[in-house]
Amino acid sequence: MRVLRYAFFATFAVATLVARAHGVCETSERVTLLESDTLFTVDPVAVTAVKHEHQLKKSAVTSTIIDYKTIEQQGIGGIKDIITAAPNFFMPDYGSRMTSSIYVRGLGTRIDQPVVGMTVDNVPIADKNLYDTTLPDIERIEVLRGAQSTLYGRNTMCGIINIYTLSPLRYQGVKIRADYGSRNSYRVGASAYFKHNAGMGSSVSAQFSHNDGYFRNGYNNSLLDRQNSGDIRTKFQWRKNFLSLDNTLALSVLRQYGYPYAYIGAVDSNNEHHSDLIGTINYNDPSSYRRTGITEGLTARHDWEKITLTSITAYQYLDDQMVMDQDFLPWSYFTLSQAKQQHDISEDIIIRSRKAGRYKWMVGAFGFFKHQAMQAPVTFLADGIENLILKNVNQYSGYPGEYRWGKADGTLSDTLLLGSNFRTSTLGWALYHESTLNAGRWLFTLGLRLDSEHISMRYHNFTDSYYTAFPSDTSKPAQQVALIIDDSDRLKKNFMELLPKFTATYNINSSNTLYLSAAKGYKAGGFNTQMFSEVLQRKIKHYMGMYQQLDVEELITYDPEKSWNFELGGHFSTNDTRFTADVALFWIECFDQQLTVFPEGQTTGRMMTNAGRTRSFGAELSFNARLAEGLYLNGAYGYTNARFRELKDGVNDYAGKYIPYAPQNTASATLSYRLDIESSWLNSITISATGRGAGRIYWNERNDIYQPFYATLDGSLRFDGNIWAVDFWAKNITNTHYDLFYFESMGNAFLQRARGAAVGVRFVLEL
Repeated sequence: MRVLRYAFFATFAVATLVARAHGVCETSERVTLLESDTLFTVDPVAVTAVKHEHQLKKSAVTSTIIDYKTIEQQGIGGIKDIITAAPNFFMPDYGSRMTSSIYVRGLGTRIDQPVVGMTVDNVPIADKNLYDTTLPDIERIEVLRGAQSTLYGRNTMCGIINIYTLSPLRYQGVKIRADYGSRNSYRVGASAYFKHNAGMGSSVSAQFSHNDGYFRNGYNNSLLDRQNSGDIRTKFQWRKNFLSLDNTLALSVLRQYGYPYAYIGAVDSNNEHHSDLIGTINYNDPSSYRRTGITEGLTARHDWEKITLTSITAYQYLDDQMVMDQDFLPWSYFTLSQAKQQHDISEDIIIRSRKAGRYKWMVGAFGFFKHQAMQAPVTFLADGIENLILKNVNQYSGYPGEYRWGKADGTLSDTLLLGSNFRTSTLGWALYHESTLNAGRWLFTLGLRLDSEHISMRYHNFTDSYYTAFPSDTSKPAQQVALIIDDSDRLKKNFMELLPKFTATYNINSSNTLYLSAAKGYKAGGFNTQMFSEVLQRKIKHYMGMYQQLDVEELITYDPEKSWNFELGGHFSTNDTRFTADVALFWIECFDQQLTVFPEGQTTGRMMTNAGRTRSFGAELSFNARLAEGLYLNGAYGYTNARFRELKDGVNDYAGKYIPYAPQNTASATLSYRLDIESSWLNSITISATGRGAGRIYWNERNDIYQPFYATLDGSLRFDGNIWAVDFWAKNITNTHYDLFYFESMGNAFLQRARGAAVGVRFVLEL
């Protein structure tokens, strides 16, 4: 973190000097994006958009667009800051920042493949571990809901998030930003934007953020969920005649310490109920998450008379590690350390027609290669060895005596390492096409994508320890057994999918549009790497006379998830745009839905499994209204009814139950008033209040535990000058208490509470 601080201040100093040397500090050379007279989410024809030719508000897609003005006033730095702003879009702030769980229209998962894709400046983010990243100077966020698989491929079956950062060709100057708030949370950043000539621009930005954490660990009174993060980003843009180049290089570093999981009781009748720990966060082993990510993306575009060719080339590197006390109690059961080093290379080539006419088309070819090395050792400690292995074996193995861990001479071992190493390679390619026919007021689009993927994994499981069998007949000698397991193998999976799409759009007039769409969604399958510790544990028990051998491939692999998505919606606006609204009805039939589960009993892993069949239907509404001069109201509401059609776990039948973790309702509303001031030092004062809510959220397939609907209130008072702005903000003013996450581990139940009220101040200076 010290290095990041030095890098930030060095970048700021250099940027300021260079900016002054180039003379970009003159206000006449700078495009001031904060001078908009509206809080509406503006939707101009975005030249940065590659795969959507038409304005989103005239297309057959449900979208939420958050513009620069809103981003600046609300201090939005990442997608977690827009929670519930888009109807039926929910990204809770729980667990480590590698989790990045997103739920859209009732679908989503906590681990592995996401249901929503993400791009930054058209560059795809290849791994969801990098989704929860703070980005400096975001200019625009687009949240497109509904299946986007035809254009974007795997893992976009519920939508795509497109983020665009500030362009040096549209904005020049130096920006300095500083935030400070409750719990010693702060964020400082600086950026410089240069326009070297009419067609060339570059920028550099850096930021650092910190917070002390909101919760304490009762075991040692240390602060939990403490975080440090830093980001550096450079951007280069060049335009010459019909050729354009955009290059972005970004570095992101994160350190997170601990997870605020509170014990709420035993759910296994065989477990002891520790009433003295109810409602407390109390665990003894370290927990943390660290991440380093590098992204390099180049977008090249050439316009000919009849066609446009675009190439998006990207490389990403991810190095992260999660350390976790898996029992989350002040006992020594076992700990997990999961480290990953990953390289991703992708290429997307898009050719589309330019000639105006009734028929337009687009064809594309996409390919990627991902290589991942992972180390996921689980270390059993004294309590874990005794209660999870020896207790079960001594009770059920039928051995006439007692097993003890360690050697016959009495040398006991209080640790057991279950080692797991993996090397996974994924190679994928896709061909896709989209045709659009303009028939007067009607616009018809037909798309098709062929998506192919090959994934292979080499695994190495190992352990090296001793246990001793002490017979009941003391006249017989104890038998010392060397427990050496060294397994290696290779698993392979191949997937291929056809992903069709059809849309019909009817333009009532220039301001109002109706649409109908049908599309197939697809989420890739994979391997349950976190279950290998369970495989090793069961092999140990098998050698000690308890379990039968497992079918490793059957336990470890899971299949793709597929869906059919149907949507009826409309975009509406008054002629003077004082009121705009989007409305949508949707129905999703999902097959082989992927769900994260903890296997029954006192197991050490979590796994992805295919849930049979589910269905989800609901409605969405979002609107913007200018009520009076300077007075604006915008809101969003989403309702989802997502249930299992088929789900059996061998004992229970969950058909008709709600899908867990996805909220049934999401809502948000912002009322703001801006007063213009005729003063040489102050331009305007803006006061705003935002209410947000979500729920009910069921926490398990049984639907017997849930979070009721909750609501929070945020507020802001902002003063804008010519080159400065000061914003006094408050979050969760009502100090609403609600839960973000529930899970069961080793027969115990845990909850993560939401953070309480917080206040702070934000300062922005533009030179």
